[in-house]
Amino acid sequence: MNDPSVSAPKSLPTPRDPHLRDMADCIRALSMDAVQQAKSGHAGAPMGMADIATVLFSEFMQFDAADPHWIDRDRFILSNGHGSMLLYSLLYLTGYKDMPIEEIKRFRQVNSRTPGHPEYRHADGIELTTGPLGQGVAEAVGMSLGERIMNASFGDELVNHYTYVFMGDGCLMEGISQEAISLAGHLKLGRLIAFWDDNSISIDGATRLAVSDNEPERFRASGWHVLEIDGHDTDAIRAAITTARAVTDQPTMIACKTIIGFGLPTKAGTQKARSDAPGEEEIAGARKLLNWHSPAFVIPEDLLKEWRAIGTKGAKARAAWAERVKDAPEPLRQEFERRNDGKLPTDWKQAIADAKTEFADSGKEIATRAASGAVLDHLFAAIPELLGGSADLTPSNNTRATGQIDIEPGKYAGSYIHYGVREHGMAAAMNGVARHGGLIPYGGTFLCFSDYCRPAIRLAAMMLIRTTFVMTHDSIGLGEDGPTHQPVEHLAALRAIPHLGVYRPGDPIETAECWELILEQPRRAALLALSRQPMPLLRKDTGTENRSARGAYVLHEPEGGPRKLTLMATGSELHLAVEARAVLQNEGIPTAVVSMPCRLLFEEQDAAYKKAVMGETLARVAVEAAVELGWERYLGFHGRFVGMHGFGDSGKIGDLYAKFEITTEAVLRTARDVLQEVQAEPGP
Repeated sequence: MNDPSVSAPKSLPTPRDPHLRDMADCIRALSMDAVQQAKSGHAGAPMGMADIATVLFSEFMQFDAADPHWIDRDRFILSNGHGSMLLYSLLYLTGYKDMPIEEIKRFRQVNSRTPGHPEYRHADGIELTTGPLGQGVAEAVGMSLGERIMNASFGDELVNHYTYVFMGDGCLMEGISQEAISLAGHLKLGRLIAFWDDNSISIDGATRLAVSDNEPERFRASGWHVLEIDGHDTDAIRAAITTARAVTDQPTMIACKTIIGFGLPTKAGTQKARSDAPGEEEIAGARKLLNWHSPAFVIPEDLLKEWRAIGTKGAKARAAWAERVKDAPEPLRQEFERRNDGKLPTDWKQAIADAKTEFADSGKEIATRAASGAVLDHLFAAIPELLGGSADLTPSNNTRATGQIDIEPGKYAGSYIHYGVREHGMAAAMNGVARHGGLIPYGGTFLCFSDYCRPAIRLAAMMLIRTTFVMTHDSIGLGEDGPTHQPVEHLAALRAIPHLGVYRPGDPIETAECWELILEQPRRAALLALSRQPMPLLRKDTGTENRSARGAYVLHEPEGGPRKLTLMATGSELHLAVEARAVLQNEGIPTAVVSMPCRLLFEEQDAAYKKAVMGETLARVAVEAAVELGWERYLGFHGRFVGMHGFGDSGKIGDLYAKFEITTEAVLRTARDVLQEVQAEPGP
């Protein structure tokens, strides 16, 4: 639907500072030229926010284009990532080496460093993959929180920077924004400054078609300091940022009233500036209106020289910081550098060994959520950068290790965060913490609520960062809460996310091994699926070998002859396969049990290993209290699945497993049927 009341302004506002307007017009020109050449993109937001970005980068941002990974740099996040040309323009103008003009010309093309939305690892200066609207707001909260926690550990001399985030109307419509701003306000993140691009335009037309919220009041209600300015008045922008930086006990939201597509003669201020290529005639008109005489992709030499000087102005501050690091007490400096290099303490694996020994010596049945908590008790003492948390389920998720101190509003010396019932905000904030550096975040909720976290989980996997999602109550085994809380399709859906390590350990020893695998892979996001119900200790080996390391392994080899049957399982159903095997072996059927705690790792193995684990036999049975999707590749034509084929029910654990026929008896019955079918199959 179009809103006929929306029309372009008749003239441009007179600039307070004509020179700053010229500087900002460099961003506008590059943005409209790149979008026009790509015949795709969003020039409106970059053109509307160019004045804000110019003041921020030229007068406040602490960065050095020659050292993009300087630890104490300010962080800049573009939550309204469709306006990616704003960031790409800034990176080119300030002289980042891997953002030459050729990449600007290749905007939105295959294998370019300038995709439609900013992607972490595509180019230096892109701090995060933001993607879906609202993600960047929550990621910025995590980055700011990471800065404060590191500051509490290492002091102002080593960690003392700001996090700036640009966000649009769409970011604030998304529900994740409320989770994020509420958390930030509660924690009093005074070094977080957010700029709202208040242009009142969405793709459908004026935002009043869909929303009438008073955004400044919403932020104030969540504990933010709020300023409201003209987003094209450079004096007002400067004053607002100065004021925001002086506020130490509240995050600040600066509401910037802007004109989307500022400079476009007929489309500025309208939905046509939101996501359409401007058109050659419109760009010609913009050049005339902006008094911009350079051809496409050409920045006047004097302006480019000034922008490049902005890119180098942080070199002096960076050098002074490097001297402070060098002069810091040696133990502090070594710990600071180790953490920021992403290296774990040299003896951290002893914590895993100690946990495994504890489990083996106990011999008790234990839920894997409790086993995970016990592992964390050991790990927390060994890895001080672990940052735990839960979405109001700490006692259920077992994510708070013994000795962890809570992070509180204005008090950041702890290592545990109570995220509240904000699963999505928690997941995205953890991504921000991970990308800040120096900390290893993990956070818990129920596996069924991974649906609320999924966009952030997906981005973590895409960015290849070490964010760990601890998901408990992983099956119908949670019992009485019923089908709304019983995840049946979630494992399949999560395993479908590329690069995400989904771990479902089958006993306490495997739980410790899975934590070891997660921590030693700094470029892999991970999810632990853990049981509510107790499970028997199936392994008592406490040696140095991590049998889970290849994703799947033969837990029990067949006895009495060549393998005739393979039983596969994960998690709380692994013991059913073990029990069934014992019966089948007594019947003279050589049976192997394969444990598959992480399918992704197994798929990375060579063909010979996979073949050795799965065996030659066509008689295969998989058992998992979830849907079958994904198991087909291992079962083949003759294999059968014992698991869920619909949603669960409310009742006691044992009654539910019996109702849905996920029992030792069901595994035995299915195994015998498969064997009979395979034996009846005619030979070649």
